[in-house]
Amino acid sequence: MSDECQWRAVQPRSVSSSFSRRAFLFGSLLAGAGALAACTGPGTATGNRVMGSSDLVRRLEEGRRFPGQKVVATRLTARPVDVDLGGRLATTWAYDDQLPGPLIRARAGERLQIVVDNRLPEDSSVHWHGIAMRNDMDGVPGLTQEPIAPGSRFTYDFTAPDPGTYFYHSHSGLQLDRGLYGVVLIDDPEDPGDYDNEWVVVLDDWLDGMGRTPDDVSRDLGIGAGGGAVSGSGNLGGRHGMMNMYGGDGSMMSPILGSAGDVSYPTYLINGRPSEDMQVWNASPGDRVRIRFVNAGADTAFRVALGGHRMTVTHTDGFPVMPVETDSLLIGMGERFDVMVTLGDGAFPMYADAEGKAGHARALVRTAMGDVPNQSRPDELDRSPLLGTDLSPAEEVRLPGKGHDRYLSVDLGGSMSPYRWTLNGRAHPDSAPLEVNGGERVRIRLRNMSDMFHPMHLHGHTFALADSGLRKDTVTIRPMRSIEIEFDTDNPGQWAMHCHNAYHQEAGMMTTLSYLA
Repeated sequence: MSDECQWRAVQPRSVSSSFSRRAFLFGSLLAGAGALAACTGPGTATGNRVMGSSDLVRRLEEGRRFPGQKVVATRLTARPVDVDLGGRLATTWAYDDQLPGPLIRARAGERLQIVVDNRLPEDSSVHWHGIAMRNDMDGVPGLTQEPIAPGSRFTYDFTAPDPGTYFYHSHSGLQLDRGLYGVVLIDDPEDPGDYDNEWVVVLDDWLDGMGRTPDDVSRDLGIGAGGGAVSGSGNLGGRHGMMNMYGGDGSMMSPILGSAGDVSYPTYLINGRPSEDMQVWNASPGDRVRIRFVNAGADTAFRVALGGHRMTVTHTDGFPVMPVETDSLLIGMGERFDVMVTLGDGAFPMYADAEGKAGHARALVRTAMGDVPNQSRPDELDRSPLLGTDLSPAEEVRLPGKGHDRYLSVDLGGSMSPYRWTLNGRAHPDSAPLEVNGGERVRIRLRNMSDMFHPMHLHGHTFALADSGLRKDTVTIRPMRSIEIEFDTDNPGQWAMHCHNAYHQEAGMMTTLSYLA
């Protein structure tokens, strides 16, 4: 590539009275570095890879900083711990002896400095799921940073540009499925705060310390030590062959999502607690409550309802939507939803069914004295749930209309024996990168060629669903369906894109969105 071909600055968008605070803040943060414009037109992306250590990444982060910017500093320590699961001690790994890990909270535009101390017996890392941060802080070992060795520390230092509900988790092997996760809330300075209470609800499928570990499951499935399939292995109870021919023994099936997962879990948790020791939220009748749902599970989608109530969905993956009422939500792994509820008078079950599996997690909302209702499973769960793809975006967060500069296509596939999950027929680390130049509008077709759902997550960006404009960073793609996503290439670096089923990712369903310049 010629020396004359440089990433160049363009003018930030103008601000009108109808322009949202979110858009104004994002534009202001980028103003110092400028938006990124491509050196080439449509066709094959050209140039050298933009790595996390690139001057482009540094300059963009400098543009997000400003005099007087508040710094939110904290520390996380990853270590082996014993957690109490309803009177049963389970040995696992967690952050700061907590399950979930400590809540991290800041305002949009503030700078976070988080020291991670690794006291585990193996390498680790932390990914900040959904936050469009600088590339070298994204927490993917081997791609954006060296892994954090046992006994070592790493400081994550980045500006959080967008408000929303996010979460953090290890991006090393299957450590997410042990308990290495927590929630990040980035507050909107313009949030009217028109609610009486705010509750965070973290959903999880749990097996560590209860007879098997994630590594045991990985070996049973036939995943090699470095990811990908091990030919000829796997003991899956009759579930063999290509997934688009999968019928198996009929277990773990969802009428909406098809095959509902590969792992059977002994218990499910809400905020680190099983149903036997459920969390109780106390409030008053008529209180207006903002509930932030996070699915931190590794292999399980959850169907969630609050008995006796309808929920109004206001956000997904941090971005506002046109409000929609629903009886229940179907939440894929890695997805987040914010809802508003006006509470009735009584005691009401908060219930999370493991979709297509046997088991559930349960908590309780109490606004009056009295016994826990005998009918603990809400009728609302038997009505049609709302999926993220059913939503429409708030007008102020729609991407500006324009044609796409680059069209890419990714087929999702895999097999159970050998256990191997692929993008365009290849398993990571052999999957082909998706190459782009800066300043482009990119459209990607994600075509699910299997009978299992896949929650696909793109790091470093929030995309729009091409058919509706809905803004998300994790989208659940149902069996034999296609979804097209669009986004602007305004955050240079090397970014992971993968299925957020932890076992599919570990078995190869991952690639890289690779910026060239």
